[in-house]
Amino acid sequence: MNIIEGNIGLSGAERVAIIASRFNHIITDRLVEGAKDCFLRHNGDEKKLDLILVPGAYELPFVLDRLLDSGKYQGICTLGAIIRGGTPHFDYVSAEATKGIANTTLKYTTPVSFGVLTTDSIEQAIERAGSKAGNKGFEAMSALIELINLYKQLA
Repeated sequence: MNIIEGNIGLSGAERVAIIASRFNHIITDRLVEGAKDCFLRHNGDEKKLDLILVPGAYELPFVLDRLLDSGKYQGICTLGAIIRGGTPHFDYVSAEATKGIANTTLKYTTPVSFGVLTTDSIEQAIERAGSKAGNKGFEAMSALIELINLYKQLA
């Protein structure tokens, strides 16, 4: 059996974007740091890493669509933090951000990773942004690097 899978390493030539929501920036700033750290640790060239900031998680799919349509990037990492509050707003934003990113990704042939936290509390978000549960930004970039390499093999 032939096994086809991506590896976790970059050639240094890949142009990658991080799209991050500014809302809950105390969390998303840590996610961005983790994603950048992963990119650099795996031979990424910092000059080929772009950070695009959007107001909130709801806006991620719209900007993702523009970036994918540009053909400028070999991969895009989406990052955000949606924290449950006392109203149904959490449910609407998390559902639309998730569906929007997924649906947009399916329209293109460029790898996209999903690093949007959906948590019940600020404590859970903090745990996933670099404390007890690791840094989900790092993990999202790691998944993206693997996908970039896998897509190369499937071309």
